[in-house]
Amino acid sequence: MELVNRQDPHLREAVWFAVCCRALTLLLQALFNLLIPDHAADAFSPPRLSEPGLWDLLLEQLLGGLSHWDAEHFLFIAERGYLYEHNCAFFPLYPLSVRAVAEGALWPLQWLLRLRSRLLLSAVLLNSLFSVLAAAALYKLGCLVLQCRRVAFLAAVLFSVSPANVFMAAAYSESMFAFLAFSAMWQLEKGQSWLSGLLFSLASGVRANGLINAGFFLYSHGKCFVLQLQVGSGLVRKLPLLWKQLLSVASSAVLTCAGIFLPFALFQYYAYVRFCGPGAGLEQTVPKPLLQLARDKGYHLAAVNGVKPAWCSQRFPLVYSYIQDAYWNVGFLRYFEVRQIPNFLLALPVALLGSWAAWTYMIANPRHCLTLGLERRKSEEESKPRAGFCCPAVFVYVVHATVLLAFGFFCMHVQVGCSQQHRRVISSGECSMVAEAVTA
Repeated sequence: MELVNRQDPHLREAVWFAVCCRALTLLLQALFNLLIPDHAADAFSPPRLSEPGLWDLLLEQLLGGLSHWDAEHFLFIAERGYLYEHNCAFFPLYPLSVRAVAEGALWPLQWLLRLRSRLLLSAVLLNSLFSVLAAAALYKLGCLVLQCRRVAFLAAVLFSVSPANVFMAAAYSESMFAFLAFSAMWQLEKGQSWLSGLLFSLASGVRANGLINAGFFLYSHGKCFVLQLQVGSGLVRKLPLLWKQLLSVASSAVLTCAGIFLPFALFQYYAYVRFCGPGAGLEQTVPKPLLQLARDKGYHLAAVNGVKPAWCSQRFPLVYSYIQDAYWNVGFLRYFEVRQIPNFLLALPVALLGSWAAWTYMIANPRHCLTLGLERRKSEEESKPRAGFCCPAVFVYVVHATVLLAFGFFCMHVQVGCSQQHRRVISSGECSMVAEAVTA
């Protein structure tokens, strides 16, 4: 497989370093899980419906720290599906993969471990694999974009030791998303548009912010078309040929973007059918402890007693946007409160680093930024291509990182420590750009 080509010593070192980081993270997690009691947070924590065995307790002692916060949602979905309304904030491809491994590769362990324990073990194994492959994909992407193996290697190393490294090990979807997103960007840089589109589409089935990856396709196709116009002046005089190329580029971009948006649309439709359709008799199919949890916490089940959630009657009934608004109060400047200053301070280092990276790039390439990279460079400049973070090919990644950073700062919670900002860095591909800015 090209991704793990053994002929490249830098790639071997990057993969080995990522493996060591993953092993060290799991070791430290087990150690601190034994020494430090869990924080009693008012977070989603469904009751365990079966008594754990000896091996279940042992696994919980070793890996239990990786199953809290959002991990509880993913493991619950993998075990019981989308039972509660707010579970729909978490997209299905990752929990489906976790369930598949637990029921497939880990099936022989069913006599030792209950399903919940096998799901946790499955998540840890999958994330360990995906995080290592993500580091390798980031290195290959960096080699193409930066034209410098040393800087690409350092980007992969910094990705592996990111402060958000624990989220790449826990039962979160970050590792899977990072692998798919980096691989898709790499294939797009190689000119493999359809394979890249498929990977981007899978990524949008893992996390909602995968939708903005469509911008990479739109920019790539638009840039190629604009540069072709600048090269062939005779093309402008041949209007039929011009329109033919324009329609070709537009149709390709529309089809690819539709493919990227398809998983999101299908999941919203699934949620609508499940929670806004008839739900008579649902109470008998849900275990009593889970029904009691819904009553105690105010969680909404699927159309219990025919009562539909409020979002079902909206003009555009999107469960994802409703959950972000109603359950987590996500919105513009909603988190700007005096009592949240400590959380902003926690998120400040990565925000400053991302801002500095964008500023450094703009100072180094002012004309390129003003023209959005759509102006063809002079021949003497093309003969001396720059390598490293400030090379022209990095422009679209800097824009991507900066937009996500601004959105995260003004519209998202910085609760969950600085992890939300850090997780945005990793899952969106910002990590490569920030790391390269540090090492340039």
